[in-house]
Amino acid sequence: MCGYCGIVNFDKNISNNFHILKNMINKLSSRGPDEEGFYFENNVNLGHKRLIVIDPENGKQPMNFTFQDSTYTIVYNGQIYNTQELKEFLLKNDFDFIGHSDTEVLLKSYIHFGYDVVKHLNGIFSFAIWDSKKRELYVARDHFGIKPLYYTFKSNNFVFASEIKSILEHPEVEAVLDELSICELFGVGPSHTPGLTPFKDIYELKSGYYGVFDRNGFKMEQYFKLETFEHSDNFDDTVYKINYLLDDSIKKQLVSDVPLGMMLSGGLDSSIITAFASKYFKDNPEMFKTFSVDYVDNDINFQKNDFQPDSDNQYIEMMIEKFGCNHKQIILDTPELFSTLGNAMIARDMPGMADVDSSFFLFCREIKKDVSVVLSGECSDEIFAGYPWFFREDALKSNTFPWSIAISERQHILNPTIGSKINLKEYIDCRYNQALANVEFLPSDSDETKEKRKISYLTLNWWMPTLLDRADRMSMASGLETRVPFCDYRLVQYLWNIPWEMKALNGREKGLLRYVVKDILPKEIVERKKSPYPKTYNPNYLNAVKKELEKIVNNPGSPVKNLLNEKYIRKIIETNGSAFSRPWFGQLMTGPQLMAYIIQVNQWLEIYNPRLEI
Repeated sequence: MCGYCGIVNFDKNISNNFHILKNMINKLSSRGPDEEGFYFENNVNLGHKRLIVIDPENGKQPMNFTFQDSTYTIVYNGQIYNTQELKEFLLKNDFDFIGHSDTEVLLKSYIHFGYDVVKHLNGIFSFAIWDSKKRELYVARDHFGIKPLYYTFKSNNFVFASEIKSILEHPEVEAVLDELSICELFGVGPSHTPGLTPFKDIYELKSGYYGVFDRNGFKMEQYFKLETFEHSDNFDDTVYKINYLLDDSIKKQLVSDVPLGMMLSGGLDSSIITAFASKYFKDNPEMFKTFSVDYVDNDINFQKNDFQPDSDNQYIEMMIEKFGCNHKQIILDTPELFSTLGNAMIARDMPGMADVDSSFFLFCREIKKDVSVVLSGECSDEIFAGYPWFFREDALKSNTFPWSIAISERQHILNPTIGSKINLKEYIDCRYNQALANVEFLPSDSDETKEKRKISYLTLNWWMPTLLDRADRMSMASGLETRVPFCDYRLVQYLWNIPWEMKALNGREKGLLRYVVKDILPKEIVERKKSPYPKTYNPNYLNAVKKELEKIVNNPGSPVKNLLNEKYIRKIIETNGSAFSRPWFGQLMTGPQLMAYIIQVNQWLEIYNPRLEI
């Protein structure tokens, strides 16, 4: 995994831009702690920071290759899982190779396939390729946006990077906050509208898209979207195919030239990855490393609820005993969980999921001490219908994003002056209806399948990217590569068309997935009710965020006070968050997490210092 940045300008010579590019690439050091490289010519600058995972000697970037009078130069972040198949194909088509890096295979695949190269890739990727003969830059992002790519246009410069902080280092780029930014931060945040960011005129390349920038401008093309068609496999064939796709995805993602491990919570998803991976470590059991996270005194403070019915530890022990994992438990404490809110926000370049982010940030930092690559169970709930909103009537009938139904409360949190100019409900309704307009149905879909198809589409395209952003930014902040086998596009596509009645087998969340693995995992784990990423129940965390938010509200210079309803914020503090009656986002962002989100907004305004244009 890596980070990269670049500038293209067709109107002037920018070959002497080293100091600008150096400042930009320095902001990506955590993504690529092992090496850096640059490429300069008249109209293009490219920079790269490398985390070495495959082929240390022959995978250096920017990588160049000359073919038929043109030199192609690539900067790339990701991992191509079908590298070997592509390499064998290219060898038969007169290409040769100096190493075994996926970077070299990707570059030569582009030379062979052209713009359609993305249709031949299975992996997590974003990359940019400069064609010196055509004088054009090709950029692309993977099917579900697991790897990031941001861009902007300023003074005839096309500026792009793996993270926004790098783009903001360009002297022509200014951080600006406008009305759309407010709608994104407080209407849909910490999620975001695909393609947009909270910064005015800074965009993300949408997942499943590629783009070409030349003298005529920037044109984007969608190369992947979920296809809707009849599911023709019977139940037994469906179970067989899911089992095959899971095994194949996990096997492909175990390829690495550096130490690799698995996140293991004892939940269904991480346990599946651990179980499937175990057979590939039989000859090297000491290399079969798994990691879990917990919090100081959570055994004392844990509070059972509908969303988190039990703690993880007993289930982790079952997995260790059954599969012989070389396991490490990482214990986080409340003070560092609180103090890392700012680090997590900077890793995202925007306010995020509060301590759900900061705990993952700390978890990844500790994992990095042992391995450089880790597999995570992310995205299983999205494709196998694991979330409560797939089943709860209040969510299904909410006519909005079901993980964020506290719309009036969100409006009320705004400063009344700003709130008089911005109607969050209108903005949210607009984005919600735009999203649903893209959902395709089949004549054979039952009413229930149509309803679930809609909520599945929203979950895959609006909720899942928030978690994928979290996984990438928090892990890459420590130079750790996170892979997500459940997000293999073949598996997601296959699950998309399985009828709801089969997917929710026995009326349960992830009922079909439970059936697929019933003979692989301990029964207790197969039947375990969904339990989300663990959070702290330590009252010291609540006290810490209350104290910090009080300090912010009492400080006349706090920038967030210009945006928010101070009276309402004080009431939230006084009631330990209960004045905001529903979760801010999802299941976990309740009172303490909402207060932490506001703290992150204030930190974001202080550090990025955007100019207000409202």
